Formats: sequence, C-alpha cells, structure tokens
Amino acid sequence: MKKTNRIYIIGAGFAGASIAAEIRRKGILGEVVAFLDDDREKIGTRIDEIPVLGPINDVIDLLHRTPADEALIAMPGIARERLKQIYLLLRRAGFTRVRIVPGVAQLVDGEAHLIQTREIDPEDLLGRNPVRINLRESLAYLRDRRVVITGAGGSIGSELARQLLSGGAERLYLFDHCENSLYEIDRELKLLQEEGVGERATIVPVVGELQDADYTRFILGRLRADVVFHAAAHKHVPMMEANPVEAIKNNVFGTEHLVRAAKAAGVPRFVMISTDKVVEPKSVYGASKRIAEQIVLSRNGDGHAYMVVRFGNVLGSSGSIIPLFRKQILRGGPVTLTDPETTRYFMTISEAASLVLQAGGVGRAGELYILDMGEPVRIRDLAEQMIRFYGFEPEQDIKVEVVGLRPGEKRHESLYESSERPEPTEHPRLNRVTDPGHFVPDLADLISELRPICFLDPERPDDYRNRRRLRGLLTTHVRSLEMPEYEPEY
Repeated sequence: MKKTNRIYIIGAGFAGASIAAEIRRKGILGEVVAFLDDDREKIGTRIDEIPVLGPINDVIDLLHRTPADEALIAMPGIARERLKQIYLLLRRAGFTRVRIVPGVAQLVDGEAHLIQTREIDPEDLLGRNPVRINLRESLAYLRDRRVVITGAGGSIGSELARQLLSGGAERLYLFDHCENSLYEIDRELKLLQEEGVGERATIVPVVGELQDADYTRFILGRLRADVVFHAAAHKHVPMMEANPVEAIKNNVFGTEHLVRAAKAAGVPRFVMISTDKVVEPKSVYGASKRIAEQIVLSRNGDGHAYMVVRFGNVLGSSGSIIPLFRKQILRGGPVTLTDPETTRYFMTISEAASLVLQAGGVGRAGELYILDMGEPVRIRDLAEQMIRFYGFEPEQDIKVEVVGLRPGEKRHESLYESSERPEPTEHPRLNRVTDPGHFVPDLADLISELRPICFLDPERPDDYRNRRRLRGLLTTHVRSLEMPEYEPEY
C-alpha cells in the first residue's frame, strides 16, 4: 500500500519514539517526517534518522504540509493548558487530523502503542492536569488474581478493564447484561493484547443479570474471584425518574444480590463505584445509589474488605453531557442547557478509573473514599468551549438555549454531606470519609419493604411495580426526596 500521509509527532520522548518505531515497523500507516519538541537538548538531533525540530510554537507554522499530513501528540504527561495551546496551533496550521496517545493514567512505564492512539476529543482539553499514578505499582495487589468487573461494557467498567490489562491479573471476568457492549470491550481488549498492550490475562466475557439473585450467587461461586469492581448501574437521572422501580430493582437489589453472592463465595475485596448524586439526593437514582453504598459498607467483617469510591461526572461517559453537546453541535445546534448557572464536577474517565483501582488496593474495610474532583465547572462555560473546539462561535454560529432543570436534577452537586468528614490520604486526589454514618438507620426494613415492589410476591400483588408505593417508602426514609405532585400508581 502506498504511503499517502506524512506524520508529525509532537513529543520526542519515550512515548513518541516508540510510536515512531511502530509506524516504521508496520510500514503501511504513513511516514514519520519529524518530531516536534521543546527540549533544547533534543532539537537538532535525530531519532532513528528522524529529525527533531523545535521549539514547537516556532516551527508548526513553518511546516511544509500536504493535505494528507497528520499530527500525533505523544506527550502523556502534558498539562491541559499546554495541550490546548498546541492543538490550536495545529488547527491554525491547517492540520485536520490530530491524534493523541493516552494520558499517564493509562500507560505503564511510559510505554505507548499505536493502537492506543485516537482522534483528539474536547474532553482531552477540558480536563485538569493528569494525576501521575504508577499503574504497575498501584495494581500490584491484583497480580495473579481473578478480577470481576460488573458493568464492564460501560464507560467506567470498560476503562477499568483497559487499565487492568497492565495489572498482571490471572483472569478478567467482564460481566454485563448488554451483550453488544460486552462484545465490543471483549474484542477491544483482545486486540490490544495482540498489539502488545498489557499482559496475558485470560479475558472472559460473562453475560448476566444482577437482578437475578440465583444466577448471581451461582456465577460468583463459579468464578472464584479475588476482587469485584462493581460499576454496573442505571445512571441516567431523568430516565430513572420516569422508571423509578427499575432504578431500585437494578441499583439496590443488583448490589444486594452481588454483595451477598460475593460474601458467600468468599470474595475478600469488593469496590463499589458511587456518585455525587447520593448527597442529599433529589432523584430516585441518587437515592438508589446511596442505599447501595450503605449495603456495601455494612457487609464487612470476617476478613472481607468491602468499600465504596464516590466521585462526580466523568468527561465523555455514555449518557453524559459531552456526547450530547457533540451531537447538537455537529448537527448545527442549538446546544441545550438545563440552567445557565448549573455546575458539575468533572474528571476524565481514565483518571477516575486509575484512582478507583488505586483505592481498591489501599482502601480498608467499610470505608468510603471520595475522589478529589477539583473545582466544579459551569455547564454553560463547558458548552461554549466545546462549540469553539469544533470551530464555531457561541450564539453567532451555534445557538445556546436554556430548557430548564429536568425531573430529579439539581443546580449544583456536592461530593459529601455536612455530617461527612473527608480527610486527605497519602495518595493524591484520594480522600477518606472518616465517619460515613448511617443514611438509612433501618436499612434491612427498607429493603424488605421495597422487595415486593420490585419482585412479584403472590401475597402482595398490588405492591408489584407500584410507583406511588415506592415513592412513598423512599420519601419516608430519604428526607431530601420529594413526592412529585402527580405520581402514577403504575
């Protein structure tokens, strides 16, 4: 195949050099014509006969380009502001295709592979500076272990799986009830392994439903897992407001079944992924996850270390605002905001996953961990930045419309309640709540009352799928929830 594109690699460090060597070895992807770097000791030298040019700001506009040229940013530890500067310089110079290697949260010992590169996205420019975590060291507790990831086809679950490739686990069990998303992550991980990413863990896809208590107990007993990362949940706030019984059935009872099955199978370590929506929840989703938190935190003892990691929104996750804004912008607008002053906490998916994995190793039984999300972001600012990323101007090219808060949504979120006392740990951006307290004092009674609403009890048929009965129970136990003015019975 004829080489048609010339590739400029931004960054002449280990990651850039390894990518260049792989491109040359494969021989059909294009030709690396130059490295661009700011290191004066490298400028003017050659790496495998490829010249190193620089400084970056001075040479980008001077490049003799063809329409097929592309830029590949190979600087895993680059600060977000500098990344934004370089991207804007490349755009101004006429590069229409810009790719990027994974951030430091996804690489082991700085090693990058061509298969990991992807087109740059708005979230690459919107996140804060990446946290530097030694993945190999953080994942040492998983070496030669069997690991289960529930919700493995989702945004967080799939990123956990990608990073776990580098952990030396014996087996990765990918558990999900959606066969299509499970197929995609299973295929991706095996392709990554074929291209030399990570170690030779055996990857096992498992299609299953946590709402099925018998199956969950059966499969956990068969898998003999050492660690469970519980990322499975229904997460879309307005959707769960419209389907509240399903939110409780999946998020509360799915967690209840999984925790009981894990304890019965002797799984020593269990990490549940939670959300800032649990703080004084206004939505059924938030309430369901808060109850699930308490289920996990109350099931320790007998040598088991079961814990919760709570954080806010992740950039680009399925169902989040970023993919929605992207679709709205690419179809010409308008971009819709619920409220011009709405704020949310944001973190990249890769950073959140790496911190969850670290917490799983250092966390102690019965403890709640909260990720340091930085300062909240105003959603209107986020929308305007995304509009500019795609080359448009807000209002002038793409209109921004305010549509009002949807059911269950808050204007502002918090990561902890006034009664919770977070304190820093020795690990950057990982905080521990010293006393999570008891959100629902009578947890067992509440679960018992919710069960016939979610699962048919022949002796209480009128309770089955009864939304009004469900809301009544929740508002009694969860003081921050309110009964809607009109809540249908079914």
